[in-house]
Amino acid sequence: MELPNKDLGTLFEQLGLASDPASIDTFIAKHYPLADDVKVSEAPFWNQAQAAFLKEELLEDAEWAPVVDELNVRLHENKPA
Repeated sequence: MELPNKDLGTLFEQLGLASDPASIDTFIAKHYPLADDVKVSEAPFWNQAQAAFLKEELLEDAEWAPVVDELNVRLHENKPA
């Protein structure tokens, strides 16, 4: 059995958050922008389990790491004017 592709929707499901595109956009808009010196896994809005999951995935360059990186970019990037 092949596992489903990992994307922001499945990451949000893994984190126990609403995972439809509108909910993801709302979450990012609510928490954007993270300060440049705040790692995505250390953001204050995660609970302890969510933060630990994100940190572990990035440190181990695990299967979720590319999607966590994508979320990191979306929370830090400069929005176009």
